[in-house]
Amino acid sequence: MSLDRPRPGIAVPEVSSSSRTLRGAGLTRSVRLATLAAIVAAGLTTALSAQFPPLPPPARPPKAAPAAPKADGPPAAPAKLPSGRSILDKHVAAIGGREAILAHKSTHALGTLAMPSTGLSGALEVFGAHPNKTLLKISLGGVGEVLEGFDGTHGWSLSPMTGPMLLEGRQLDEKRFDSEFYSELRSESRYASVTTLERVDFEGRPCYKVRLVRKSGGEDIEFYDVATGLKAGSTTTRETQMGTVTGTTIESEYRKFGNLLQPTKVVSHIGGLDQVITISSIEYDRVPPSVFDLPQGIKALLK
Repeated sequence: MSLDRPRPGIAVPEVSSSSRTLRGAGLTRSVRLATLAAIVAAGLTTALSAQFPPLPPPARPPKAAPAAPKADGPPAAPAKLPSGRSILDKHVAAIGGREAILAHKSTHALGTLAMPSTGLSGALEVFGAHPNKTLLKISLGGVGEVLEGFDGTHGWSLSPMTGPMLLEGRQLDEKRFDSEFYSELRSESRYASVTTLERVDFEGRPCYKVRLVRKSGGEDIEFYDVATGLKAGSTTTRETQMGTVTGTTIESEYRKFGNLLQPTKVVSHIGGLDQVITISSIEYDRVPPSVFDLPQGIKALLK
């Protein structure tokens, strides 16, 4: 699709002058934190795989893998990197395979969101459905319920602090792209190029660093575990109500739900704040279409 609150000392990006103006006075710290919640939630959708509908530079930039000790004699030729497409295909095979992904038409995940540095936490739900519908719900104490969704046409967000908002322009285009239900397959129809850049150390794991250039504009950087083939994380840039945001997600603790492996721990670095998302359950093909109906407040904006 694939979070928020007022506490002293929290670094929160300021709203860009190009962002859509909210009703009333300028954003207070509470409002900015509530908006941040929706932004992180949006990042979660991509992290949770194809069945779910990416954030400041990494806290620790990925390091190049250590060079092998020099040996006597002529230097050995550098190891050839696997193609980007073969790395993506290995990941798909590792989580269960293409057929297992295509076997499902909807998903519903339950979990929690925590921001350790603030002591804040809350419940989180993620819904996704074919071909490109998403809904995220985040319930945080002191803020209330933050919603963000895409119904196949309209991208929107709703929170007690900001009220109903419609996504427009670049934000809407990116929401549509990220909401693709089978995005885990990384279809060639969606990318202009997929390139393996190097082998690096990403969060303590040897990984291949892959650049994916989107046909719709922009690029994503993804990291795949050399040993397992599983996706270890990503560095992405998206437009938000708070301006352009670049950040990193780290995906780990894969568990099998039905016939697919999914990451159950997703750590995001954004705006000087760390968020930890823990997924407790995922079910498939039981989401009613009405889940993605637009809230009344969003419908009113469309009149």
